[in-house]
Amino acid sequence: MADIQHFIDGKSAKGGVGFADVFNPASGKVASRVAMGGTAEVEAAVAAAQKAFPAWAATTPLRRARVMFRFKELIEKHADELAKLITNEHGKVHSDALGSLQRGLEVVEFATGIPHLLKGEYSENVGTDVDGYSLRQPIGVCAGITPFNFPAMVPLWMFPVAVTCGNTFVLKPSEKVPSCPLRLAELFLEAGGPPGVLNVVNGGKDAVDAILAHPGIGAISFVGSTPIAEHIYRTGTAAGKRVQALGGAKNHMVVMPDADLDQATDALMGAAYGSAGERCMAVSVAVAVGAAADPLIAKLAPRVRALKVGPGNDPEAEMGPLVTGAHRDKVKSYVDIGLQEGAELVVDGRGMKLQGYEDGFFLGASLFDKVTPNMRIYKEEIFGPVLCVVRAKSFDEALKLVNDHEYGNGTAVFTRDGDAARAFVNRVQVGMVGVNVPIPVPMAFYSFGGWKRSLFGDHHIHGMEGVRFYTRLKTVTSRWPTGIRAGAEFIMPTMK
Repeated sequence: MADIQHFIDGKSAKGGVGFADVFNPASGKVASRVAMGGTAEVEAAVAAAQKAFPAWAATTPLRRARVMFRFKELIEKHADELAKLITNEHGKVHSDALGSLQRGLEVVEFATGIPHLLKGEYSENVGTDVDGYSLRQPIGVCAGITPFNFPAMVPLWMFPVAVTCGNTFVLKPSEKVPSCPLRLAELFLEAGGPPGVLNVVNGGKDAVDAILAHPGIGAISFVGSTPIAEHIYRTGTAAGKRVQALGGAKNHMVVMPDADLDQATDALMGAAYGSAGERCMAVSVAVAVGAAADPLIAKLAPRVRALKVGPGNDPEAEMGPLVTGAHRDKVKSYVDIGLQEGAELVVDGRGMKLQGYEDGFFLGASLFDKVTPNMRIYKEEIFGPVLCVVRAKSFDEALKLVNDHEYGNGTAVFTRDGDAARAFVNRVQVGMVGVNVPIPVPMAFYSFGGWKRSLFGDHHIHGMEGVRFYTRLKTVTSRWPTGIRAGAEFIMPTMK
């Protein structure tokens, strides 16, 4: 059984406050141990990043972009290896792991265009013989704290943009899935990234607290649950850091009576049960409007019962296990709660057992009907393979459900009515919206982020929002006078 260490200053680094077990979710067995870093490891990583920063920031944007080009090639070359690491520690099926890696790779591709994106603005003669211009410059040492559900994608949404902008980076991945982020750091070094530019500290709360408290870290990116996101934001900003903290979700998909119900059913199956529902963009609530409700349930129920559940390395599996036994039990408890609250359990996934994988963290897919907004299974993020169907009488009632919820991460509407779709896009209070698209994750050249209690901070992640987050704006007013000076002026400068 291998021990997984940290990656600091371009090499493996031992140390920490002990070890944590890393499980294979399909077997339920301990596969490895990961070193749990704390204050000393974060201090070492920040010191390495600070040492590397001056030379890296002075490296031309074009040369930094060329490192990203080589990094992109190495990710593509090692894609199957990286996907296997994801599957082995997270549990998601191999094809889904590859898909999530691709969505991260798109941000690396975006970062290769950084020379263009870092261009400032220039205005000649803002005053007589006075020019004005702006610059975007790196912050310094940045940090990323990433979740278990996307071991490659979310780190790749952070550090490629940060380092190509000229910053150095300390990554703290989830201790549940440490292998893939560590491998990405090794590939970055192989691509020509200098030692110390990208560092990885494994660990839990001790490492997070050390990152929040360290005065040498200027910016923090976080993706995780809303309570932790709010804590990260409040604590980090109170310490004078720039923070973007993406939190939880309860994503609604509104199905109008005129929608193609076969397409809507396909969309719900993938969006609700893909990756065992362990996605912040998973659709966990279907709002069936009017006459759509009964036929939608009739189409969903047999599909949910027939869902192929298996280990992530089974090419026929459509859904794998949950990440840990504790999380599986928590999701199962929500099914119990839904029954107690009076929802109709159409498909019960609690009793599923997989032959040969009896100790794995498997849970079958569950489907609730007649869920109401006062129920916990509607209000709280379950983060598992549980889909709740809420019935609404009208478009306005469905829209109000979405807008009244405390989360505002992603949503979708399925309809053939362009007027209804346009009204939904215009009036819905959610950060990412799909029209006949169930998981509206923006492309890398846009930006990812929610509204309300799904995001704390002013900037979404990756895209131009990422460039703005990882750089500071500097404006310059410049004059090169010749001849006799006019003498001192004691008024507020004005341009003439």
